[in-house]
Amino acid sequence: MDTAGCIRVVPSGAACGATVLGADLRQLDDADVAAIRDAWLEHKVLAFPDQQLTDSDLEAFTLRFGPFGDDPFFAAIEGHPHIAAIRRRADETSSLFAENWHADWSFQEFPPDGTCLYSKIIPPLGGETLYTNQQAALAAMPPDLRAKIDNKIGIHSARGGYAPDGQYGDDDVDRSMQIRPDDSAYATQLHPLIRIHPETGAETLYSTIGYIIGIDGMAVDEARMLLGEMYAWQTRNEFQYQHQWEPNMLVRWDNRCVLHRATGGYDGYDRLLHRTTIGYNATMSDGCHPRPIA
Repeated sequence: MDTAGCIRVVPSGAACGATVLGADLRQLDDADVAAIRDAWLEHKVLAFPDQQLTDSDLEAFTLRFGPFGDDPFFAAIEGHPHIAAIRRRADETSSLFAENWHADWSFQEFPPDGTCLYSKIIPPLGGETLYTNQQAALAAMPPDLRAKIDNKIGIHSARGGYAPDGQYGDDDVDRSMQIRPDDSAYATQLHPLIRIHPETGAETLYSTIGYIIGIDGMAVDEARMLLGEMYAWQTRNEFQYQHQWEPNMLVRWDNRCVLHRATGGYDGYDRLLHRTTIGYNATMSDGCHPRPIA
């Protein structure tokens, strides 16, 4: 698909994802930005290969699409308070970061609309990022499962990952990525399991078990079973796109309608990417009516 100027969008052929060719992300005019947003809403995950971006360029690109998101639990890189380094050393022995399916920061009252990830050092093998299209998963969901989750409200929390006793907490050792766990991770936040995408109007599943630790008003065991059933459906292969990284590639995805997770397979190699989030657009209502709970 040809868009503004010389930009060309090549769909992945999977359930989501596309590669954008002919774009220099350092020199976008308003028509380019509008075309990229349209492609993002259609394909949900966009890859921009062969980009030569400084950290300031990454920040400037992010701000063309919204405010910076609030990124708790990550230390920022020096001089750039909105960029986190997603890093793993060649000899690192800690658990793989972000290997479980999730939507970024879904435990926040207003989670980020999107995430940008720019590759600095990419191993010659492994390290793919997997995405799963939650709009497609909901559209194809069996009616009996859909009936079980309709009007249900998920309880979200960062405690499993970022609390002092979480996966990346006080007992986490030999990790080169600068993670900063604290007690704020124990807080909880409510979001519907099914939301309306604020820009497309499409229904979509939102987040998954992990950041979702329960269902409001439902017994713990019953909620865990239902979330497990939902997880098995929303992560099926037919809804997935597997992204192969290259050096100097920027990928941005729509946190409102996709899940993602990291993969390994590159032991013995360094890996480094720089990350920003595109904050919630307060001028739009996403119909989720978030509210904290005790």
